[in-house]
Amino acid sequence: MDRILVVDDDVRILAALSRILQSEGYEVITHNDPLQAAREEGFQVVLTDFMMPFLNGIDLLAALREKNPRAVRLMLTAAADFRTASEAVNRGAVFRLLGKPWSLADLTSSVRQAFEHYRLVEANERLTREVATKNEELMAINRDLERLVVERTTGLLDGLISALDYRDTETQWHSRRVALYARRLAEEIGLQDAALDIVEQGALLHDIGKIGVKDSILLKPGPLTPEEWVEMRKHPEFGYRMLAKMPYLHQASLIVLQHQERWDGKGYPACLAGENIVIGARIFAIVDTLDAITSDRPYRKGRPLPVARDEIARCSGTQFDPALAAAFARIPDSEWERIRGHVSAMESAEMERFSGLPHPLADHQPLARASGS
Repeated sequence: MDRILVVDDDVRILAALSRILQSEGYEVITHNDPLQAAREEGFQVVLTDFMMPFLNGIDLLAALREKNPRAVRLMLTAAADFRTASEAVNRGAVFRLLGKPWSLADLTSSVRQAFEHYRLVEANERLTREVATKNEELMAINRDLERLVVERTTGLLDGLISALDYRDTETQWHSRRVALYARRLAEEIGLQDAALDIVEQGALLHDIGKIGVKDSILLKPGPLTPEEWVEMRKHPEFGYRMLAKMPYLHQASLIVLQHQERWDGKGYPACLAGENIVIGARIFAIVDTLDAITSDRPYRKGRPLPVARDEIARCSGTQFDPALAAAFARIPDSEWERIRGHVSAMESAEMERFSGLPHPLADHQPLARASGS
């Protein structure tokens, strides 16, 4: 039931107000002593006189506000001047100021509106709490969905790389190394969060288009003819077409498409130059060279990191983005060695896991080309 606290030091006015408000269906609590009234709790609306002994209406409302912060406050005053009204609003947060003598219609309308205001505020607070709870639930659902997307995307990427590895046995661990190398270089230039993931994904999948290259070319043990190189150089476009329609891999697919472009515009497939090449592809170009130089090949042993550093510095401004080449130079050798060691451990664990199982391409000879070609 709606409860209203009524306070007035004049017991006749208090009785009159009580009768009026009870006839309107409210439960009325009355006090002619403002000090006692200040202890009351559990009401939705308070109606108080302004001029009272010991504690005026403004001070009473301020005291009641501490224990009943949501209660709606009404004030009666015979001195309804601007100063009283201003002080009442500022100190007591008064909903409405009523003059003495009051109009019955104005009194009952004001009290009714006060209770409606209370219910609206209460409903708003309840809805706010419910929305906050639902938001927390939605955030939890979104976190689970994001986790599932990450897990399934990771599984998809692993599956794609493994599928390519069945055809080109040198690809998987090269791809995993350059993916982590690319992420480290991207961190060095300040990329964060999703941007880092895109760079890593694009580098990991850079050679996925080789799935579309004929076996006679991809698995050829000797040098390719000019005609065969034309076919091989289509692999960035093959890879892009494979990935571009997957919304969560679209940006990574641009890295796949452009990973053989050069800063000076002499790359392929589109002869893009400078910053027209996406940042992930420019990062990849550097770390691919790092891995190609430092990794063993059938025709040579991997060379030391300083050789790769010298080559990247030499090609800064031609093959490579000079700003990225400078960022690469700032990263200590220990970082690249740490990443290579991590991938080597992954490779060893994989070999142990599948030891005794024949590789589908066990009879094929290793390629005589750098896998970044």
